[in-house]
Amino acid sequence: MSGSEPTVVNDRIPAWRGIRNRHGRRAQTGQIPGVFCTFLRFPRYKGGPIGYVPLMPECPDEDETSLRRNLEKARHTTSSAKKSLLNLRGIRGVATEAAFLATHVAMYPFGLVEDKYRHAEHHHTLNNLPPIQRGLIIGDVEAAGTPIILIHGVIDNHTVFAFLRRALNRRGFGRVITLNYSPLTDDIPRVARRLKSLVEKVRRETGYERVHVIGHSMGGVIARYYVQQLGGDKRVHTLVTLGSPHSGTMPAYLVPHSVARQMRPDSPIVRELDAPAPGCRTRMLAFWSDLDQMIIPKRNARIVHPDLNARNVFVRGVGHMSFPVDGRVVHEICTTLAQLDTDGSTLVRGTTSIGSSTGKVGVDGDPAAPPRSAATR
Repeated sequence: MSGSEPTVVNDRIPAWRGIRNRHGRRAQTGQIPGVFCTFLRFPRYKGGPIGYVPLMPECPDEDETSLRRNLEKARHTTSSAKKSLLNLRGIRGVATEAAFLATHVAMYPFGLVEDKYRHAEHHHTLNNLPPIQRGLIIGDVEAAGTPIILIHGVIDNHTVFAFLRRALNRRGFGRVITLNYSPLTDDIPRVARRLKSLVEKVRRETGYERVHVIGHSMGGVIARYYVQQLGGDKRVHTLVTLGSPHSGTMPAYLVPHSVARQMRPDSPIVRELDAPAPGCRTRMLAFWSDLDQMIIPKRNARIVHPDLNARNVFVRGVGHMSFPVDGRVVHEICTTLAQLDTDGSTLVRGTTSIGSSTGKVGVDGDPAAPPRSAATR
């Protein structure tokens, strides 16, 4: 029988070509070093090998490699989730999330009515103001008067901002407006156009050329879409996002709805936000957490774009619904909005107290990781 001489594959794996087994099938050879899947017994023949001949597997196809990679990511995600939950801060975060969720469910019916914008009352005297409000107004009248627009997430309403809105008012920010929408009838581009109309209305009534926008969950994606795709960078000074899926989220694949499809990692909306945005002047601040159960993977809540002036702030032990009520998040928002400059930058450098990472891509293509100290503060 011909083909009895061994052939060296990759200088490491001996294989025999042209040999047929007792069933008449040709023995297969592969090129994966050191891997033996099975052995075939071949009959004795003159001048040829006797006994067992190794059958080498073929190189795995792309689907198998992708599946193996996805399983490895799933194991890593599960391990990270265990580390986030099985500690004191994680347990406290879960308890806070459950308590706020119960409170929010009770308040939800009050948010079904549209929160009409009312022009803020101007204070002509500082006598009746608390010291913290008085300090902001005296320090920077423009920062205190700049309108702030709040946008809630999917299947939610403006009551999710009840605590944050009160905290902003107590810090001296006098104009806080909310935008309601319904995910049953609206999608991201449509709500973004509504946001554009609201911003123009606020500009006409207040005289301010630029506003701040704070978006929770999908509300942050809506605001960013307005800034990058509808020319909102000329009108929005600072954009703050709380647990927003800027790079999409895997749970969106489980919901067969048009709005959920827009928040998938491979959606056209995500690709539009990843497109170049040269000259964008809006200052961006993105909060993300290791306990956010709605954003998978967690790092998709960051803004990573080479053209954007973005800062990503990591807070440990904060659930998805707890962002607007977390004291660290509220303090960072108030501190950032109090530092106002005409080009969108921060006047006082180094004001971040819980740790942040730049949103610009580094030389190696990966954004800077948040400092370890941020997780413990």
